[in-house]
Amino acid sequence: MSPAAHRRLLERALGALTIVALLVLVEVLVRTGVLKRALIPPPSVVAETLAGILASGKALAPLGETLTIFCLAYATACALAVGLGLLMGRFRPVHDLFEPLVEFLRPLPKPALLPPLILFLGIGDAMKLTIIGLGVFFPVLINTVQGVRGTDPVMIDVARTFGHRPRNLMFKVILPSALPMILSGMRVSLGLGLILVVIAEMLAGTGGVGYLILDMQRSFKVPQMYAWIVILAVLGYALNAAFVFAERRVIHWSFVDAR
Repeated sequence: MSPAAHRRLLERALGALTIVALLVLVEVLVRTGVLKRALIPPPSVVAETLAGILASGKALAPLGETLTIFCLAYATACALAVGLGLLMGRFRPVHDLFEPLVEFLRPLPKPALLPPLILFLGIGDAMKLTIIGLGVFFPVLINTVQGVRGTDPVMIDVARTFGHRPRNLMFKVILPSALPMILSGMRVSLGLGLILVVIAEMLAGTGGVGYLILDMQRSFKVPQMYAWIVILAVLGYALNAAFVFAERRVIHWSFVDAR
C-alpha cells in the first residue's frame, strides 16, 4: 500500500471513529437522563428500529419513489443546463439573451417557489419534478458557462488549424475542457436536488422518504423518524460516493496530481 493510500485509509478510519464516539456519547447522555429520551432516543434503539424497517422491506417503496423522482428531475435538468451552458458560454448573443432571466431566477431560494408551483401544478409529481429541476439547473448552468469560457484559446486555435468544424470543436475540444467544471456543478446540484425532493415530499404529503419522516414526527413515532433520517443520510452518502467514483473515471486526468 502506498503512503498516500495509507494516509487516506487512516483519515477515513479516524472519521468513522469520530462518528462512533459521538453515537456512544449520545447513548450515554440519554441513558443517564441528560437528554430527554422522548425527544432523542438512544442510538441503539434507533439502530434496532432501522434494522426492523430494512428487514421488513418497508424501505423499498418509499426509497424507490424518492429516487425515481429525483433521478428523472436531476438527469433532465443537468442535460438542459449543459446544453444551454455550452451555447451561452460559446456564443455572446445567446448569453446576452438568457443572462437577465438566469440572473433573475438564480438567486431565488427555490423552496420559495413551491407555493406558486403548487397553485399551477398541484401537489403531484409535476410539482416535485419542477422544483427539483430548478434547484439542479442553475449550478450546472453557471459552471458550464464558466468552464466553456475557461477553455484555453490556444487549444481552439490548434483545433481550427487541423480543420475541425464548429461542431467538432464544441464536442471534441470545448466540452472535454469544461467537463471538470460541469461535473463540479453537478456534484453541488446533487445535494441541492436531494434537499428539494425531501422538502417537496414533506409539503405534498403524497409519499416518499420526506413524507414518511414528517408523518413519523406527527405520529410521535420518534425512533422511526430518526431511522428514516438515517436512511436518508445513507442515501445521500451513497449518491455522492457513486458520483465521485464516476467522476474519477470520466475525468481521470484531473486527479493525477492528487494521488
